[in-house]
This record gives sequence, C-alpha cells and structure tokens, in this order.
Amino acid sequence: MAKQQGQLVRSLTLGAATILVVSSVIGSGVYKKVAPMSEQLGSPDLVLWAWVLAGIISLCGALSNAEIAGMMADAGGEYVYFRRIYGRFTAFLWGWTTFAVIKTAAIAGIAYVFTQSLNAIVPLPHLPESIESIEIWVFKPLENAGVKAVTIALILILTFLNTRGLRGAAALSTWITRSVIVGLALIVLSGLLYGGGSFENFQTPATSFTMRSWLDFDFIKAMFAALLAAFWAYEGWNTVGFLGGEIQNPNRNLPLALFSGMLIIIGAYVVVNFTYLYVLPIDQIIGGYKDQNEIAAVAVVRHFAGDVGAVLISIVILITTLGCTNATILMPPRVYYAMARDGLFFRRAAEIHPKYHTPNPALWMQGAWACMLVLSGSFDQLTDMLIFAAFFFYGATAFGVFVMRVREPDAERPYRVWGYPAVPALFILFCAALIVITCINHPREAMLGIVLMLTGVPFYFWWRQ
Repeated sequence: MAKQQGQLVRSLTLGAATILVVSSVIGSGVYKKVAPMSEQLGSPDLVLWAWVLAGIISLCGALSNAEIAGMMADAGGEYVYFRRIYGRFTAFLWGWTTFAVIKTAAIAGIAYVFTQSLNAIVPLPHLPESIESIEIWVFKPLENAGVKAVTIALILILTFLNTRGLRGAAALSTWITRSVIVGLALIVLSGLLYGGGSFENFQTPATSFTMRSWLDFDFIKAMFAALLAAFWAYEGWNTVGFLGGEIQNPNRNLPLALFSGMLIIIGAYVVVNFTYLYVLPIDQIIGGYKDQNEIAAVAVVRHFAGDVGAVLISIVILITTLGCTNATILMPPRVYYAMARDGLFFRRAAEIHPKYHTPNPALWMQGAWACMLVLSGSFDQLTDMLIFAAFFFYGATAFGVFVMRVREPDAERPYRVWGYPAVPALFILFCAALIVITCINHPREAMLGIVLMLTGVPFYFWWRQ
C-alpha cells in the first residue's frame, strides 16, 4: 500500500508573511551590534548612518528579490529561482549551501545566543574540566556543555513544534514578534524618558575618534567593518520566499511582505540604536564591549533601571532569539523539499506529513545538522562563512533580474523592482565588493565557505544519475 502523502497548503496571509519577515530578521543583532560598530566608527551619528546604509542595501536586495519572487512564487525560494534562471546545478549548489552552512549555522548561532542569555540569568552546569577539554581534531564538542545541551534541546523542541503544522509555528512567531516589538518599544520609551541621557551623548564622539573624509581609505575600511556587523542583524530577510507555496495570493503578497517587513526592521533598528547612543556615552558602550563583553542593550537598561531592569531586558532578548530561531527553523526545509522533488536531495525530504502538511523529514535533517554545528562551537567562524556564502547568492538573485528581463521580457511580473536598473545594479556591486573584501581580510573563512559549498558537487552528480 502506497504511503499517504500530504501537500502544502496556502494558509499564510499578507500580515502573517510580513510578521515572518520581521521575526526571521530581528534576533540578537539589534541588542549587540551597536558596540562593535561603535568601536569601528567612534561616532554616534556614523553608527546610525551605518545602520541606515546597511538597511538600504538590504532593502535593495529585498526589492530585487521581490521581482523574482513575484514571478516564481512557489515553495523553495531561491532554489526555484535559480533553477529557472541558471539551471539545476546552480539551484542545487545554493540549496546545498543553505543546508550545509547558511541556515543551519544561523539556527545554531541564534539558538546559542538564546542559551547564553539564559545562562546570564540562571547559570547552567558544566562537566568536569577534564571532560570539557577533550579535543577532537580542532573542535571541543563538550566545552561549555550545559549551554550546548540546552541549545541542542531548544533546536529539537522547536523542530518538533514545526512538524506539528505551519499555522502553529507561524502563530508562535506572530506572538513572539509582537512581544519583541513591545519590548523594544519599552526600551525606547523608558530610555528616552527616564534614562538620563542627552543629545550631548549622541553628539560627542569617542576619545579615540579622528575626523576623516568619507573617501579616506581607512574610513571606508572602518565603515565596511561596521556594515558587516550590521548585516548580521539584517540577515534573513529573504527566507519568507521559501514559503511561496503556502502564502495566499503569493504573486501580490510575497513582494509586499518583503518590502513592508524591511521598512519595519530598518525603522526599529534606527530608533533603538539611537536610544542606546542617547542614554550612554559612546566611550562607555565601547568600554563595556572591550572589557566586559556585555550586551549593549543590557548595559543601557542597567544604567537607569538597575539589575532588575537588566534581568527584564535579558528576558526580552530570550524571547527575541526564541522567535528568530523558530522562524529560521520553519522556512528552509521547504527548500530541501523542493530539491528532493527534483531528485537532488535525500529522497525522504520530499515527504509531506499527511495530517500536518509539513516537510517533517526535511525538518529533522536540518535540526540534526544544526545540532552538529552547535557541538563544533566555532560560531564566529560560522557567522563569517554564512555572510560570505549568503551574499554570493544574494547577488546572483539580483543579477537574475537582468537575466529574466532579457530572456523573458513579456513574462508576467506582478511587481517590477523600483529604481531598475540602478537598485539591483547597486546591490550586485556591493555583493561583489563584500566577497572580494572578505577574501582579502578573512581568507580562511572565505576558503572554508567555498569548500563547504563545493562539498555538494559529488552529491549532485550522484543524485542526478
């Protein structure tokens, strides 16, 4: 008897899709990245400019992505786009990279930040040092064992929740995202009204700050380093495209969800980071980052609300990273499902649960690999590789706008990218610059990212037989 097979259901409204864009982006970055950005730039106004520029560049990517997404609204996101634009091999390479590093590393890293925040409130246990120091090749899988165990448990619990149906997982993201917005609003209102800050803090640069031209090479390097930090906070804006097969009226609602979600995120980031820089002098933010490695948001709230306020903001960070981890787990398995349908991934990933209409085997494969990355412990390295690999394919998607305009000029386009050809061209040029600069400044991470991408090549030729 043939195994009963379910199917994906178009159950997500425009509002729910927009919430998923926001929840899959707002994670740890809005609380942490102002500190390293302040160290790089040394001036509060330049830090805010970096947030705005990173948001504009990400929005250019989202707008370019939206034209392609509107043309090819189906489950699988960029996998579907690349298959039509560049062919099966490029589509597979993107999907494999998503599985091997981009999204699984994001899940591992965000979940780890959740557990670190929990550990700051309730210290988690350690194994004896003789056990935690065991080294396998270059990894120490048992180091910080309590934090890693809770991180793995979180990934498995959220994976299980996502196997029980899209509505429940989306509802959780909606509830958490609303809670996060309320929490960020409380930081802004309490900080501006009761934080004891002043515009003098915002207008006073760091003691180490040196005024330089925007065309000065040292300034460009510093700004680019700050933008790289900000891009981690903006990472994830494209993932709602994975759910194209489950969004109501996707040709209209998918581009709208991308655009409206990004505007909400940019506005939130600018206002929240202005509050940090208004309440605390930038030297104090930099000092806390260097000496204590304290989360900037916690330092700001502790400044005017004491330890009780610091605990409360730590709880908000827990909720935020919980929602971002959930949203990141929810979407990518639709890519592996689309690949498996084409015979280019593990066969079981093409199975849809007959009752819950979710790609359960693909979810568990993703969860298992994300747990392995947790045990590796190399989160900073994974983040560098993640950004490098992600922008390689973001640029390819934007270039696809030009390819499809030439190849299929008469194809239906529910949305045409605003500012064409300047907007996608600007984004492509930035992606190219990011790849080149990463290869120069972080050759090891760039090489490892390339190697991880290329590990999929033998699988491609095996599966296509």
